Amino acid sequence: MRYMVIERFRDDSAADVYARAREHGRMLPEGLTYVDSWISEGFDRCFQVMETEDPALFESWIAAWRDLVDFEVVPVMTSAEAASHFSPNA
Repeated sequence: MRYMVIERFRDDSAADVYARAREHGRMLPEGLTYVDSWISEGFDRCFQVMETEDPALFESWIAAWRDLVDFEVVPVMTSAEAASHFSPNA
Protein backbone atom coordinates (compact mmCIF):
# COMPACT_ATOMS: atom_id res chain seq x y z
CA MET A 1 0.00 0.00 0.00
CA ARG A 2 1.20 3.52 -0.84
CA TYR A 3 0.94 6.55 1.43
CA MET A 4 1.47 10.27 0.96
CA VAL A 5 3.10 11.63 4.09
CA ILE A 6 2.75 15.37 4.52
CA GLU A 7 5.27 16.75 6.97
CA ARG A 8 4.87 20.25 8.34
CA PHE A 9 8.10 21.47 9.88
CA ARG A 10 7.59 23.16 13.24
CA ASP A 11 9.06 26.59 13.98
CA ASP A 12 11.37 26.79 10.94
CA SER A 13 12.93 23.44 11.87
CA ALA A 14 13.99 22.45 8.33
CA ALA A 15 17.69 22.89 9.16
CA ASP A 16 17.29 20.70 12.25
CA VAL A 17 15.41 18.06 10.23
CA TYR A 18 18.18 17.91 7.63
CA ALA A 19 20.87 17.80 10.32
CA ARG A 20 19.18 14.86 12.06
CA ALA A 21 18.71 13.06 8.74
CA ARG A 22 22.42 13.50 7.95
CA GLU A 23 23.39 12.14 11.35
CA HIS A 24 20.87 9.29 11.74
CA GLY A 25 19.37 8.67 8.30
CA ARG A 26 15.62 8.39 7.83
CA MET A 27 15.26 6.04 10.82
CA LEU A 28 12.68 3.90 9.02
CA PRO A 29 11.63 0.65 10.65
CA GLU A 30 12.03 -2.48 8.54
CA GLY A 31 8.97 -2.86 6.34
CA LEU A 32 8.41 0.88 5.81
CA THR A 33 9.91 1.94 2.49
CA TYR A 34 10.73 5.46 1.31
CA VAL A 35 9.90 5.99 -2.40
CA ASP A 36 10.49 9.70 -3.11
CA SER A 37 9.92 13.17 -1.66
CA TRP A 38 9.46 16.82 -2.56
CA ILE A 39 10.03 19.92 -0.43
CA SER A 40 8.02 23.13 -0.67
CA GLU A 41 9.96 26.17 -1.82
CA GLY A 42 9.48 27.76 1.59
CA PHE A 43 11.16 24.78 3.31
CA ASP A 44 8.14 24.40 5.57
CA ARG A 45 6.63 21.16 4.20
CA CYS A 46 7.80 17.85 2.82
CA PHE A 47 5.67 15.51 0.72
CA GLN A 48 6.86 11.90 0.83
CA VAL A 49 5.60 8.77 -0.85
CA MET A 50 6.07 5.70 1.34
CA GLU A 51 5.07 2.07 0.99
CA THR A 52 4.19 -0.53 3.61
CA GLU A 53 1.87 -3.45 4.18
CA ASP A 54 1.71 -2.52 7.89
CA PRO A 55 0.59 1.07 8.53
CA ALA A 56 1.34 0.62 12.25
CA LEU A 57 5.03 0.99 11.30
CA PHE A 58 4.45 4.72 10.85
CA GLU A 59 4.09 5.08 14.63
CA SER A 60 7.73 4.37 15.50
CA TRP A 61 9.05 6.40 12.57
CA ILE A 62 6.90 9.41 13.46
CA ALA A 63 7.98 9.16 17.11
CA ALA A 64 11.60 9.75 16.06
CA TRP A 65 10.68 13.04 14.36
CA ARG A 66 7.65 14.31 16.29
CA ASP A 67 9.63 16.98 18.14
CA LEU A 68 10.42 18.73 14.82
CA VAL A 69 7.57 17.77 12.49
CA ASP A 70 3.78 17.39 12.44
CA PHE A 71 2.63 14.49 10.24
CA GLU A 72 -0.36 13.64 8.11
CA VAL A 73 -0.38 10.13 6.61
CA VAL A 74 -2.82 9.57 3.75
CA PRO A 75 -3.37 6.25 1.94
CA VAL A 76 -3.14 6.93 -1.82
CA MET A 77 -3.32 5.20 -5.19
CA THR A 78 -2.19 6.16 -8.67
CA SER A 79 -4.60 7.96 -10.98
CA ALA A 80 -4.71 4.83 -13.17
CA GLU A 81 -5.70 2.72 -10.16
CA ALA A 82 -8.41 5.21 -9.25
CA ALA A 83 -9.73 5.29 -12.81
CA SER A 84 -10.05 1.50 -12.82
CA HIS A 85 -12.57 1.79 -9.96
CA PHE A 86 -14.82 3.83 -12.22
CA SER A 87 -14.40 1.94 -15.49
CA PRO A 88 -17.49 0.33 -17.04
CA ASN A 89 -15.93 -3.10 -16.42
CA ALA A 90 -15.29 -2.53 -12.71
